[in-house]
Amino acid sequence: MRKLIAAINMTLDGFCDHTIIVPDDELLKHYDDLITKAGCILYGRITYQLMKDYWPAMVTNPTGNKQDDEFAVAIDNIPKIVFSRTLTDAGWKNARLAKGSLEEEVSELRKQPGRYILAGSRSMIITLMKLKLIDEYQFCVHPVVNGSGLALFEKINNRITLKLFKTKKFGSGAVILYYKPVKQ
Repeated sequence: MRKLIAAINMTLDGFCDHTIIVPDDELLKHYDDLITKAGCILYGRITYQLMKDYWPAMVTNPTGNKQDDEFAVAIDNIPKIVFSRTLTDAGWKNARLAKGSLEEEVSELRKQPGRYILAGSRSMIITLMKLKLIDEYQFCVHPVVNGSGLALFEKINNRITLKLFKTKKFGSGAVILYYKPVKQ
């Protein structure tokens, strides 16, 4: 059975905002490796559209920064499954709109052979947490306090217990906390 990994960047105070957190080359390399080893990535519409509007242009017109350009290629190449009630066309290489519910799609993906599944957006992670479908969490906590924004753990009403099994520190001061859910 394929593993589902939730990976996300967040501020020290628990907010997810890509305009506040600027990844350096070391962090981009980490995410390039994570995406390259994954079988697919799940997105909600908002995060998907942000990615779709940014990264493909960088593949066409590379920046000259090795890590930016390599990450752009990795995110462009990975199969993407988009959950949206409003989009009628995914409009990006290797992307498709989900046919079923999140729970149905994940169940089907887990049965297929292949590499792990990534959840790459806040909305996906919140819903997957509630459904208890995440096998591993990778919270990349940046040394930034934003004070407001989109809270990662918004609308989580039931206790979820996690067990820390690894950490990874970056030169920027960002730390990835690796957790597994504790079965209750």
